[in-house]
Amino acid sequence: MFDRIRFVRGLSLMLAVGLSVGGALVGARAQREEGAQQQQPQQQPTPRPTPARVDDTTTLDDDEIERVDTSLTNVIFTAVDKNKRFVMNLKQEDIRVLEDGVPQQIFTFQQQIDLPLTLALVIDTSISQERTLPEEKAAARAFVDAVMRPSKDEVAVLSFTGDSTLEQGLTGSPVRVRSAIERVEFVPPSGYVGRGVVVGGTPPISGDNQSTAGSTAIWDAVYATCHEVMTESSDKTRRAVVLLTDGDDTSSTLKLDEAVQEALKTDTLVFAIGIGDSFGFSGVDEGSLRKITERTGGRAYFPRSEEDLRNAFAQIQRELREQFLVAYAPTNKRRDGSYRKLQIEVINPDLRKQNVKLNYRQGYFAKSDTAPAPRRRR
Repeated sequence: MFDRIRFVRGLSLMLAVGLSVGGALVGARAQREEGAQQQQPQQQPTPRPTPARVDDTTTLDDDEIERVDTSLTNVIFTAVDKNKRFVMNLKQEDIRVLEDGVPQQIFTFQQQIDLPLTLALVIDTSISQERTLPEEKAAARAFVDAVMRPSKDEVAVLSFTGDSTLEQGLTGSPVRVRSAIERVEFVPPSGYVGRGVVVGGTPPISGDNQSTAGSTAIWDAVYATCHEVMTESSDKTRRAVVLLTDGDDTSSTLKLDEAVQEALKTDTLVFAIGIGDSFGFSGVDEGSLRKITERTGGRAYFPRSEEDLRNAFAQIQRELREQFLVAYAPTNKRRDGSYRKLQIEVINPDLRKQNVKLNYRQGYFAKSDTAPAPRRRR
């Protein structure tokens, strides 16, 4: 009997403990489910993949540009006053945006000061640059050291005469970029006797490469850089070409306008440093260099000394960092791939008195419902 009572009591105790433990487990589970329900609305949606191809429509994500299929068009611009000082206190109400002459409603206006950069140094190594090349290389190295952030930016180096040579593809390594700049050198063409003089009668020693060494194909080089190099970069970067040349194109198969169009299609700024022999202005085609830079949103510089050259690179560095971004939904909804002319005007009377100038790309190509043919490498 005693054993039976102990058994019943033990069984009751076990049931009580079991119920207590079970209740605790059920309670804990309920709390977890309740917590999960409370947290679920805060979960971030899975981000949409970024398209591989470049287009001119963007959304904003943590101060970076992500090109996706939306109706927004983004334009990045800089503002400087009459003394070439950057204006960073600009507000949305200070400007207005027009597309093909039609005012547009601005949806986003903000500063862009920390955007990742994709840069290409494109260096003319033709005869006209023979004596200036050492100074150009020294300034380019200093520029890379100042502007490049290894964990964030990428730089490529190209040289060109009649042909373009990729000295270094896009890399985040400053060491590789500096080494590539060091490799850039002037290669005299066949029959070259110095001081810009080429005499006939000497056969080329390496086929087409030697026969084009004395020529200059600037627009081909810019087009190839945008078409082949910039398209390999991330869509979340600010793309820019820094072109060092005298602007005297003698052998391009493409026209300046074709180089501009490719820069616009790949959303690439073109900056130019126009340098002639011994920093003189003899032979520097300022008009062409101003045209390609202004139409793509960059700027042209014409240094007269080594100090001017270093200052030009420093100014480009600020241009790339101290920018504004404006986004709008075009009133023209047609997806026809047509060229749209852009205009950003300063409407603040005080800023207009200060002669504030805005630098931006002067147009873009609208998206098209017709898928473009795949690009073929040249």
